[in-house]
Amino acid sequence: MSKQYETVIGLEVHVELATKTKIFCGCSTEFGGAPNTHTCPVCTGMPGSLPVLNKKVVEYAIAVGLATNCQITQYCKFDRKNYFYPDNPQNYQISQLYLPICRNGGVEIETAAGKKTIGIHEIHMEEDAGKLIHDEWEDCSLVDYNRSGVPLIEIVSEPDMRSAEEVIAYLDKLRLIIQYLGASDCKLQEGSMRADVNLSVREVGASQFGTRTEMKNLNSFKAIARAIEGERARQIELLEEGKEVIQETRRWDDNKEYSYAMRSKEDAQDYRYFPEPDLVPIVISDEWLEEIRAKQPELRTEKLERYKKEYDIPDYDAQIITESKKMADIFEATTAICGKPKKVSNWLMVETMRLLKENEMEAEDISFSPANLAKLIELTEAGTINSTVAKEVFEEVFKNDIDPDKYVEEKGLKTVNDEGELRSVIEQVIKDNPQSVEDYHNGKKKAIGFLVGQTMKAMKGKANPGMVNQILQEMLQ
Repeated sequence: MSKQYETVIGLEVHVELATKTKIFCGCSTEFGGAPNTHTCPVCTGMPGSLPVLNKKVVEYAIAVGLATNCQITQYCKFDRKNYFYPDNPQNYQISQLYLPICRNGGVEIETAAGKKTIGIHEIHMEEDAGKLIHDEWEDCSLVDYNRSGVPLIEIVSEPDMRSAEEVIAYLDKLRLIIQYLGASDCKLQEGSMRADVNLSVREVGASQFGTRTEMKNLNSFKAIARAIEGERARQIELLEEGKEVIQETRRWDDNKEYSYAMRSKEDAQDYRYFPEPDLVPIVISDEWLEEIRAKQPELRTEKLERYKKEYDIPDYDAQIITESKKMADIFEATTAICGKPKKVSNWLMVETMRLLKENEMEAEDISFSPANLAKLIELTEAGTINSTVAKEVFEEVFKNDIDPDKYVEEKGLKTVNDEGELRSVIEQVIKDNPQSVEDYHNGKKKAIGFLVGQTMKAMKGKANPGMVNQILQEMLQ
């Protein structure tokens, strides 16, 4: 009888906060930029330079804590974590160990197996390190301190996850909460959200956890899922062979789908943590806490509830639209203007999604205004333009946010509803296509479709299809 194993997973998620400036100095946090241009004596660790805390970092951390049901530590402080690495210019990192800003929270996830709460042990604030660039050609390492001092929150979960599916659901939930709060864009590919996976396996029914390993270098949901499957299999194989799993940090190589050991895991005392002497403790007053609580936006779960009550759109549409705060904002603003939620939803679900995919864009990159989408819907609903023309106009709205009214006028795209003009064109089409007319009279009703097509072609697609159909039927009788 082969043994049954259970995977136990906890995550450490680092999120770069969306502040304009760094956590302890006034340098820009913008992604990109020539190496070492967003730097100053503070974030490059020059002797004698002193940190000054960015208040916005604390507000974002509290907002995320409230949204993930944490207790907020109203008297908290920073600690110094000592380690020597070239991308860490002061030779220490300012973090929080003893009194992290948020504790004991949790978020609810939903997977095929149902709903489940994943506990959050703590959330703490810290500064990011610089970035090492290894130059193979010159056989040296270069360091870029642009990222050094960028504010992070680290969200440490409880070891409550049991599968890759639960891990992805948890990360997705965190990502949406944080994006809705505006605290970070959470782009895994740019490193503004990074997850380290702590994983161990144990026999089903065992009360003790197995020995865990930590995996780093995971920059997409797919890589995380693959790494979990790979590491689970590796540990089970070791146990089956009677070998021990070693507690260590491993690096996942997504191309080779293999993880390899980086270093054996030190215990916390190696970091010689002590309270940060250059920063005063943070006191979060009840008033400040209430002020932040009052500003909390509506999160996705609440939005979905409200959409059911307020807008008559299918659940599936609501799920997709609220996947991105940007998309939800456009949906609500456009509906407020034109009052047609189902039509707005259709344009977002079909044409917008198609163009995003074709242009390899994210919903966050949408640049058209709700006002122009509303105008396009009004034009289509009024029959001023037909659906074929509407799609063509929408491509322009999507690309350049043009004004549909002006565009339709300038390009002469209005639907022709002039009966006299239509009749003369249709007469000509009937004359030019005797075979189709004969087919129609011989009971081939489909032939009328061809004649409608020919009329639309002659009218450059600008005729009212309903009217064309009606006049044709009348003339053919």
